[in-house]
Amino acid sequence: MSYIDDNLLPGESVVYRAQLHWIVFFWPIFFLVLAVMSYAGGVPGLGGLCFLLALITSVSSAITFTTSEFGITNKRVLVKIGFIRRHSLETLLNKIEGVRVDQSILGRILDYGTIIITGTGGTKEPFHRISVPMEFRKRVQEQIASS
Repeated sequence: MSYIDDNLLPGESVVYRAQLHWIVFFWPIFFLVLAVMSYAGGVPGLGGLCFLLALITSVSSAITFTTSEFGITNKRVLVKIGFIRRHSLETLLNKIEGVRVDQSILGRILDYGTIIITGTGGTKEPFHRISVPMEFRKRVQEQIASS
């Protein structure tokens, strides 16, 4: 069972879930392509090193991708990132002052970005490489308006 489902309050239901964008796998793909090109170009030493880097970065990216959860309920915003070293945020909707979305040019093209949740008191929590960040912001604002 997921972190979000395990931490729901009585009468609370999930209205939206988001996930990390596939861009978290950029470096493993990059190193794998470089490894293939190195082997094809007759440089097996570099190819082996790149393949090893692809393997290491793919394991790291897969763990990050599968252990990150982003959810909006009818009462709160819940975010959990990480497996061993965990970063989590659970903020009541009425304690959220704003949700900001930052997107680079590539982020706009591929539809990913950083969500920054501002709570009362000015606390800011950034979450990077979120898929479809504008939808996440829209759903938070809808829940705040309806509560």
